[in-house]
Amino acid sequence: MSKGKKAAKKIAVLGLLTGLGLVAFIIESLLPPMFVPGAKPGLANIFSLAALIIYSPVEGFIVVAARTALGAIYAGNVSALMYSFTGGVVSMAVSSALIYLVYPKISIMAVSVAGAVAHNITQNLVYVFLSGSYLMFGYMPYLALIGVLSGTVVGAIVLLLFRGVPRSAFLRIADVKTAEKDKIKGKHG
Repeated sequence: MSKGKKAAKKIAVLGLLTGLGLVAFIIESLLPPMFVPGAKPGLANIFSLAALIIYSPVEGFIVVAARTALGAIYAGNVSALMYSFTGGVVSMAVSSALIYLVYPKISIMAVSVAGAVAHNITQNLVYVFLSGSYLMFGYMPYLALIGVLSGTVVGAIVLLLFRGVPRSAFLRIADVKTAEKDKIKGKHG
């Protein structure tokens, strides 16, 4: 396959993952908060974690950035972009570091949980910084717990996705070379 076709294929897959993430975000926006005001399950993170596993941190960050920007526009709340984007970037940084430095000593589930906790804590820190409301630090334990719960759900769905879809499909999607096949195989095998 030519470089142009490979690039077009990658863009199409990233667009699909971004679109699916946006749909998950829209569905979540219709749900009531979990335990703490504003807390949601984070199902849109399934698709950025999938991009990280299939490709690399760069593509994971692209999906996070595109999804949070489109989600803020859709919701008509561009100020929420500060929270979603920063939380998503920190979450992806934590997940990327764990995937590429520690995995397979820890599971995809643990990566997802750590990313979710980092996401929630970061969003709260941004709120505290912008509002000056230090009382919000009292929410940290609850946000960490919600991060563990939502990270577990997201991680379980990602594991089911990668276990349920044949490896050959992911290898074709990612269009990887033989040396990289073992990396993908190991991440969801």
